[in-house]
Amino acid sequence: MIATSRKIAFIGLGIMGGPMAANLVKAGHTVTGHNRSRAAVDTLAAAGGRGADSIAEAVREAEVVITMVPADPQVKEIVLGEGGVLEHARPGSLLIDMSSITPQTSLEVAAAARDKGLRTLDAPVSGGEAGAIEGVLSIMVGGDPDDFADARPVFEALGTTIVHVGPHGAGQTVKAANQLMVAIHLQSLAEAVVFLENAGVDLEAALEVLGGGLAGSTVLARKRQAVLDRDFKPGFRIDLHHKDMGIVTDAARAVGTPLPVGALVAQLVASARARGDGGLDHSALLRGVERLAGRATH
Repeated sequence: MIATSRKIAFIGLGIMGGPMAANLVKAGHTVTGHNRSRAAVDTLAAAGGRGADSIAEAVREAEVVITMVPADPQVKEIVLGEGGVLEHARPGSLLIDMSSITPQTSLEVAAAARDKGLRTLDAPVSGGEAGAIEGVLSIMVGGDPDDFADARPVFEALGTTIVHVGPHGAGQTVKAANQLMVAIHLQSLAEAVVFLENAGVDLEAALEVLGGGLAGSTVLARKRQAVLDRDFKPGFRIDLHHKDMGIVTDAARAVGTPLPVGALVAQLVASARARGDGGLDHSALLRGVERLAGRATH
């Protein structure tokens, strides 16, 4: 149990948000959740949280408001829109957006919140569904250092790597770099898997030894079983990674950074989505390599 319980509103109880909100409850915070689908709210209530039928109800008494939704349009709708967070949150409360969106939208939210007397942090996460469930997310935070310090006890219920990376928007910039690296790692894993199988090597043994050397990575550790089993139940959907690759390529262009490998992987992610794999886990990039190799996909 933590020393100081906070009143937290959590908006967006999906694959990531649901277990994150539950971990805040476990840490001793008072958590009121709102989600478009009622089932997710009921799940939080069963875990000891409270449910709200509207954003207004969720945020009215909150000291901290956390948003965790898929993309920029949803953030703008629930934060800036009619009936949204800024319309109903208490002045002085802290808004933490943990979605993965463009740095520009984070800056827009920060400016609008400042006008309403609210403080903000952009705090996207990495670690996927498993990291959210286990409370071991990596959290990259942009905003005022004092606000970061204020939010740290909240973050500690959600993750183990918690770093203030700079001013407003910096968290999203670092997340874009994260998504670039994850996509490239997933593509290289997919290519290695097809190469090894075509060569007749014991794939499970090969991935075990690769994981213990310089080729090892969190991507390999987390996704090894998924590729062995061809189990692509979504922890993080290709649709969302496609969105993120658009963010990083646009942001890189804005600061004059070439992404020769990243641009190619972005096209492969887009191709997977076009082939109907958008609802699968991003480890399903393996299916694209199998297609290129003339193999039937699983």
